[in-house]
Amino acid sequence: MTESNPKPVIKRATDVEYEPVGAADGMSKGVLIDESDGAPHFAIRRFTLEPGASVPRHTNEVEHEQYVLAGEYTVGIGDEEYTVAAGDSLLIPAGAVHWYRNEGDLRGAFLCAVPNGDDAIDLVEE
Repeated sequence: MTESNPKPVIKRATDVEYEPVGAADGMSKGVLIDESDGAPHFAIRRFTLEPGASVPRHTNEVEHEQYVLAGEYTVGIGDEEYTVAAGDSLLIPAGAVHWYRNEGDLRGAFLCAVPNGDDAIDLVEE
């Protein structure tokens, strides 16, 4: 298999393992597809935000494209806060300070596409 000719991959939902996200309270992550599956450029991850979940202010070295699957929650990007809900899409530029908060009664969920490779995550002091 070469980068220009990857093999197709079908990964079943039951094959995806979800793990709590370190500094985030009530957030879990499952890697749907990434370089370990032969994807040459991007990874797709699915995150869940439990009711009451909060993710501290942080930055990532790489951009994030996100698509909200379920629920309604708050995303802070820079100095702005946005309420997002199922069907909304977001672009969080590389290096942008951002955070999440689910004050609702329903679990939130979103897909996140990022470039493959290392991604330094830095918590930001308030």
